[in-house]
Amino acid sequence: MASFPPNGADFQAPTDQPQIGLIAQYVKDLSFENPNAPAVYQSQTAPRIDVQFNLGVAAIADDVHEASMKIEVRATGDNDQTVFAVELLYAGLFGVRNVAADQLQGFMLAQAPQLLFPFARRIVAETVRDGNFPPLLLDPVDFAAMYMAQAEQANGLANQEPAGQA
Repeated sequence: MASFPPNGADFQAPTDQPQIGLIAQYVKDLSFENPNAPAVYQSQTAPRIDVQFNLGVAAIADDVHEASMKIEVRATGDNDQTVFAVELLYAGLFGVRNVAADQLQGFMLAQAPQLLFPFARRIVAETVRDGNFPPLLLDPVDFAAMYMAQAEQANGLANQEPAGQA
């Protein structure tokens, strides 16, 4: 029987290659408000839904970084009355080795939120459902496209000459 690797030596991943791994993911903060219950359940009109995302990154240790995603949802009805409000701060810890700083930023602000989003989406849906509303299924988000657009905008601003100079 042949062994792998062929020479029988123990297989080890190259230690100088870029490596990123998800260590853990968790809810840091969760809030649900239904301030106008039970009257809000009498409304016959669908609420207006506003969803906001805010992404953050923090270095926890030399090789451990936290990506956080704050999702704020506000549903308003007649007369801008609050139907419900949800705030979720969801985060993940990522182990990182041999990754350049510019590549790390791109990963933490584009790929990490993409990995965390399905879990955060489920929490928002279940929380809204637990408030006696239909589950709110957030539309998929292309975090990579958002990151690229922000990077291009930042590059555009950096390349502009200050006002009044020729």
